[in-house]
Amino acid sequence: MPLTELTGPLGKKRAAHLLRRTCFGGTIAEIDAFALLTPAEAVQQLFDQELPDPVLPLERATGLEWITNGAVDSEEFELRTQFLAWHIGQLLGNGIEESKKLPYIFRERLVFFLHTHFTTKQSVVGNSRALYYQQALFRLFAFDSEDIVIPPEDPDDPESMETIVPKNFKQLTKKISVDNAMLIFLDGRFNVKGSPNENYARELLELYAVGRGLEGNVPESEFIGDYFYYSEEDVQAGARVLSGFTTDNTFSTIDEETGLPRGVTRGGATASSHAEGIKTFSNRLGGATVVPDDELLAGGNPTEESVIDEISQFVDILYDQSETTLHICRDIYRFFVYHQIDETLQDDIIQDMANTFAANDFKLQSVLEALLTSTHFYEAEVGDDDNNFGSIIKSPLDLVLGFMRNFNIELPEYETDLDNYYNFATDVLRTIDRLGMNYYEPFEVAGYAAYHQFPIYNRSWITTNYLTNRYNFIRGSISDGMAMEMGQVDILAFVQANFDDATASDARNLIISISEHFLPTSENLSFDTPDVGELTVERLNYFLSAFLSSPQIDPDPEAAWTQRWQSGDDMEVVANQLQSLFNAMLQSPEYQLM
Repeated sequence: MPLTELTGPLGKKRAAHLLRRTCFGGTIAEIDAFALLTPAEAVQQLFDQELPDPVLPLERATGLEWITNGAVDSEEFELRTQFLAWHIGQLLGNGIEESKKLPYIFRERLVFFLHTHFTTKQSVVGNSRALYYQQALFRLFAFDSEDIVIPPEDPDDPESMETIVPKNFKQLTKKISVDNAMLIFLDGRFNVKGSPNENYARELLELYAVGRGLEGNVPESEFIGDYFYYSEEDVQAGARVLSGFTTDNTFSTIDEETGLPRGVTRGGATASSHAEGIKTFSNRLGGATVVPDDELLAGGNPTEESVIDEISQFVDILYDQSETTLHICRDIYRFFVYHQIDETLQDDIIQDMANTFAANDFKLQSVLEALLTSTHFYEAEVGDDDNNFGSIIKSPLDLVLGFMRNFNIELPEYETDLDNYYNFATDVLRTIDRLGMNYYEPFEVAGYAAYHQFPIYNRSWITTNYLTNRYNFIRGSISDGMAMEMGQVDILAFVQANFDDATASDARNLIISISEHFLPTSENLSFDTPDVGELTVERLNYFLSAFLSSPQIDPDPEAAWTQRWQSGDDMEVVANQLQSLFNAMLQSPEYQLM
């Protein structure tokens, strides 16, 4: 069954699900507001096109930005750490007005998704400015419904026309191929005629475009150097197409279409290190050819313009392959829905996504809109008990930022409180690292194992040590309000601000309401009727026991809780009980899922 649109209001469970997958979760107020929207209305809000550009990263020592001029006092490794700490603030919408915060966070989550697809490793790139501009490229293409419009060269000349440049995944693939950070990461700067470096061409074919086929069902090779959908011959021809580019360490070469820095050809305009001639691909790619454009050559020799045109032709050939759309859509599906894709799902949902992708000029937004408003995204198939709620283990990034989003924990203001901002954001990065993700430092060229490593995928986030550290993170972040530290939640103040007295004063109602907002399995919960809700009565009673077991002198713990809450007496005991409750619920396996 292809993707069909889900209509009607989302309700709390679906709203929380959508926000977990797109915005690292939501506050109680955001979940309640989205619960009243249809999926189409909610997704339309997330794709708000009128978003501000991020403030430029500021050097901690001086408070000055270093991206545009590079003149700073800090060592480069310090700048890379500060850049990553800056991006944590972008992922949380730090300093963004409330009406724009959710779409801003969603855009940054797509920047992170694109980073998982077009992988980068910050220690290999070794340049914070290159990393920033690669992110800026991802940010430009994250919301791609509107094409790039370049004004006419002479607005007063009626014959001078504006230029429309497509903004889509295919165009992004062309731009990333000459991106400075990518030229460093996959050795494109060392790829010259007569001494080809095939690293980027190989990963472009295997990871970024055509792919090797459905994981677990990869077709067998038919000859040496055959990968069924492409071959070594294509890697070699692709490397020749891509040859001759190197980095521009001054970041002064600006791409006319994106307005962002890019690499340059060795030898300047003459592109003397580029492999000349026609490049012919194997039958796996239909025997296609890349032919230098005579009008762009200079005396028959390559120029920067002719090389860029050849790269464009090569990428067009890759996107003419049906496997490219399937491969990219599998990556999208695994990131937003679930890791397991079998042949049935591929022939059904993934193929429908791929059809939407191709029919809409390879626009990421089009396929995401279809996916995030579909019945399948929320409930798998009608009548199927195995739905998509709680099907993904939260990455360390999702867990830590999701906790901060759930409790509306704000980072210090970036431009006016830089030291405290960097102290807090750097501590967030350390916490994410302790939980198993070295942010922007994936172990493999293919990226973080959770997004590509068949068959375990997101289960790679969980080991005995990492799980213990996850629970310790929760335990250390929930406070009773006494001696609060930066990043901790005053749990009593949180409950007072977010739950009405009728809910908060009833222990069972409070547990159910917390579950509805923070746990993926939260529908039809009841302490009285077994086998109805998605959490068992035994599980709910476990939370209740953890909540009310202290102080043990209460003859009727539930009545005592109600009395304390309503009277305002013994608020220190109330705070301790709430701390116990939230620790039990958020250290549960259920909270580790999204």
